[in-house]
Amino acid sequence: MPARVDPEIQLATLTLDPAHQPELTLSPRLAELTPGSACHPEMTLSPGSTELTLDLAHQPEDTPAPNLAELTLEPVHCRPELLDACADLINEQWPRSRASRLHSLGQSSDAFPLCLMLLSPRPTPDAAPIVVGHARLSRVLDRPQSLLVETVVVARALRGRGFGRRLMEGLEVFAQARGFRRLHLTTHDQLQFYAHLGYQLGEPVQGLVFTSRQLPATLLRAFPRAPSLRPSCKAPSLTAQTAPRAPKGPSLPPPPPLPEPLTTSPPPPAGPPPQSLLEMQYQDLRGCPIFWMEKDI
Repeated sequence: MPARVDPEIQLATLTLDPAHQPELTLSPRLAELTPGSACHPEMTLSPGSTELTLDLAHQPEDTPAPNLAELTLEPVHCRPELLDACADLINEQWPRSRASRLHSLGQSSDAFPLCLMLLSPRPTPDAAPIVVGHARLSRVLDRPQSLLVETVVVARALRGRGFGRRLMEGLEVFAQARGFRRLHLTTHDQLQFYAHLGYQLGEPVQGLVFTSRQLPATLLRAFPRAPSLRPSCKAPSLTAQTAPRAPKGPSLPPPPPLPEPLTTSPPPPAGPPPQSLLEMQYQDLRGCPIFWMEKDI
């Protein structure tokens, strides 16, 4: 005989009669994704039925990687609300005082230096874009059509998936649109990466930390030049100097000519010297090997 159930608790009780076992069915509402506050799937028993529904909107999901085709490149000073996120991205690679990092990013302007962010679309309409990468560009002294790429960084979790290439390609388009024709950069251990992008070994250049219309260009050009090795400036004497007296007696014969050298050095080879990693290697301020690279865009 089936057990009697109190009507007040009927919704939370299942009958034990084998002949009347309820069937579990999936509701069509499984495909509906609605945001919720709980983090676990909900199992509910609807009144008067044996229908089992699962709320898949509360299932934990892994955050998908951004789509490369949807990434955008925007200046930092045009998106001040993303300064903190950009500072965290850079400090993940090069730890530094947060206040100092924010101050450096705050110097970005259209007059250079200029900081750019590689952004992923917003995951939801109310959320902010995700900062995927960052790069800093500066003008180059005495080269009005060149830019120096000072820093390039991609989020650590997204490296090796093509975001670095996308960032560099975006820099080229950004520079070309503003009339620049060459990019310079330095690297310690990413020679192959930049070589695949078309960069070649080059000579060091001087990047301008700041530019000002009020600062004369002649003064800027004087900064990176090495001081010329001039002899000490000694005022010439205005007093007349007496010529040395010739010794008395017959003059001495002139000295004999020097003998011709037996061997001569071979002439230097024609054409530019070969570029090798050892010959083009420089050092940074800490003494670490550094390589200068450049590309015409």
